[in-house]
Amino acid sequence: MKTGKGISIRRFLPILVITAFFLLQGAAGDTKVYVTNSGKKYHRENCASLRRSKVEVSLLDVVKSGYSPCTSCKPPVLDEGEAQAVAEQSQAGFYRVNIVALERSAAADPERMLGAEVISHVDGDTVRVRIPNPPEGVGTLETIRLIGVDTPETVHPRREVEFFGREASDFTKRELLGKQVRLAFDWDTRDKYGRLLVYIYTADGNCHNAALIREGYGHAYTRFTFQFMDEFRALEEEARREKRGLWGDR
Repeated sequence: MKTGKGISIRRFLPILVITAFFLLQGAAGDTKVYVTNSGKKYHRENCASLRRSKVEVSLLDVVKSGYSPCTSCKPPVLDEGEAQAVAEQSQAGFYRVNIVALERSAAADPERMLGAEVISHVDGDTVRVRIPNPPEGVGTLETIRLIGVDTPETVHPRREVEFFGREASDFTKRELLGKQVRLAFDWDTRDKYGRLLVYIYTADGNCHNAALIREGYGHAYTRFTFQFMDEFRALEEEARREKRGLWGDR
């Protein structure tokens, strides 16, 4: 895009982003919300979740720290443009579904995600990718652990291949291997093994993590909180009810 005088507006985009960010700091920095001493959600002052502890913080700070809004008390949120300005300043190269406060995986925007190619698969919930233009803190070659889903084991050194593990592994291999994909992040960037924690989106815009659960290849992994936990639990309940995949009759 160019101005009437033929000067590319692209030259001024960094200045516009920085200006918007500092304007945002004034508004969001004055909006107070509350968090507990543990947990990854923020709340209104009178939320029942604050019975045990209550810490006052600014809306800007909780968003920058990766907290998501409580679904019960529904505290104020940044609009998507404001949240993206924060993300571009503090998480360059990462599209975090918790920062934009998405409730469903289908609402994510793959165009804002990090591009990658799946070069090998380990099992149903773990793959290796090549990232052509990795942001700071991410390598060109990375092992990815899918967020929020756990498939039956096929490569554990101390366990036998679990029921429906081969099928889950084959599904991920068929859907992802050699494909161009998009990577979305959540609260935590890596697990204790150093693997990237990611939602993988395929070329058709579908979330592979959700597809694994929907089709009965794995269950919702709820040991650690993640943004789409309610959705993934519902998908598992549906798969169980319909007796899909590993929930079918043996």
